[in-house]
Amino acid sequence: MFQIIKDIIYIILLILNIIGAVYTVFRQRRDIAATWAWLLVLFFLPGVGFVIYAFVGRKLPENKLFPLKSKTRLQLDQVMEHQRRELKKNEFTAADQVVKDSERMVQFFTKTDYSFLNRRNEVQIITDGNELFDDIFAEIKKAKKHIHVEFYTIYDDQIGNQLRELLEEKAREGVEVKVLWDSWGSLGTKRSFFKKLNELGGEAYPFLGTRSALTDFRLNFRDHRKIVVIDGKIGYVGGFNVGDQYLGRKKKFGYWRDTHLKIIGSGVYGLQSRFILDWNATDRKKQIVEEFKAGSVYFPVAEVKGNTSLQIVSNGPDSDIEKIKMGYLKMIHKARESVWIQSPYLIPDDSVLDALRLAATSGVDVRVMIPCMPDHAFVYRATQYYAWQCAKWGIKVYYYNNGFIHAKTMVVDGKISTVGSANMDFRSFKLNFEVNAFMYDENIAKQLQEIYEEDIKHSSLQTVAMFNKQSTWLKFKQTFSRLLSPIL
Repeated sequence: MFQIIKDIIYIILLILNIIGAVYTVFRQRRDIAATWAWLLVLFFLPGVGFVIYAFVGRKLPENKLFPLKSKTRLQLDQVMEHQRRELKKNEFTAADQVVKDSERMVQFFTKTDYSFLNRRNEVQIITDGNELFDDIFAEIKKAKKHIHVEFYTIYDDQIGNQLRELLEEKAREGVEVKVLWDSWGSLGTKRSFFKKLNELGGEAYPFLGTRSALTDFRLNFRDHRKIVVIDGKIGYVGGFNVGDQYLGRKKKFGYWRDTHLKIIGSGVYGLQSRFILDWNATDRKKQIVEEFKAGSVYFPVAEVKGNTSLQIVSNGPDSDIEKIKMGYLKMIHKARESVWIQSPYLIPDDSVLDALRLAATSGVDVRVMIPCMPDHAFVYRATQYYAWQCAKWGIKVYYYNNGFIHAKTMVVDGKISTVGSANMDFRSFKLNFEVNAFMYDENIAKQLQEIYEEDIKHSSLQTVAMFNKQSTWLKFKQTFSRLLSPIL
């Protein structure tokens, strides 16, 4: 009799778990892959699955997304029109031909992200963390009006303290200092870390006003952007965060290989507008409300005349259009000769995977470079699975062996390229707030190709035979992790 009661209770609990799982997953709109992945977790991990969902599966509440959706887009058309006149649009540059060849892609970003084409920028590629922060610190020291900083990670360590102390010094001088960071990405960094900066007149807040990582249980929808804007004239964007490990000071990872851009010119407008939108969504009381026009404090007219045309494109769960992923797809489909990709995580959805396969089987030289070591177990096993699938289709897969590669880059045909914060994975496509620079300049593309070729010297080509020789247990972990791809 007692056993029968136990069986009945078990069946009731199982039914309640199934009902709860179905209700939990279907009460919010998701794509089919994510829906099945969460049902898998909730069905086969009764109870525990709901705890995991509380951390990883919950979406942003509408009152958080609303400011990002409904804020009036910065009206940069007047700014850009003035900029075009300043740069004499009829002056033809080599980059203009690349822009003409990529007209549909440029138009897509303009319509979906209000991302204007910015001509005549100076762009510097930086691949070493020490060089990057030396450069950022030098420019911050010269700042006269304002410094805007937004990072996924700002750690309370040596480089993090150096940045904070420098910002405190500039705030003391009367320079406007505003800082956004992500509470989960900066795990261990407390609000008190910026207490003195705030006392000196600077302002530092966690993105969307989350109090701390302990009270913000949501692991998805993080601010993964990395943006620095100084006086509206100099901007930085790419893959580096603020932490000692990004300067190769952590034994676990060794040398940290990443890619960042320094932009001087009207391209900074895109970074500035992105920061201001994120700031206004975070700080509802002290919003930046200046009229956005050419010659304003935040959008000074750029005097530089470089050679790079670019668009700053942002992506996030506040939009139904996966703009950065669509940009990746446009680049891959456009390829006639080569597609070279670097990403620490390779977890593409079917559309991207099919595009890569189509390119490779059509004779395009497709290469993908990923780390030789994990920083997240399930993510890395899923990455290995997709690397194996890519190799089967003739895509050259390289493991970077000289430390950890964290760069998020793509170069197509030695003409167009992108560098930013977005990885080649579901999380960057759908779940996080990201920002990339898409560049139309053969010179920049060739520089990135040269960097890629140098990285190959420190990498090993992975063949199908090598993947096939992996142990059954390793293959199982890869296959299982792949099932969770939409939620990793």
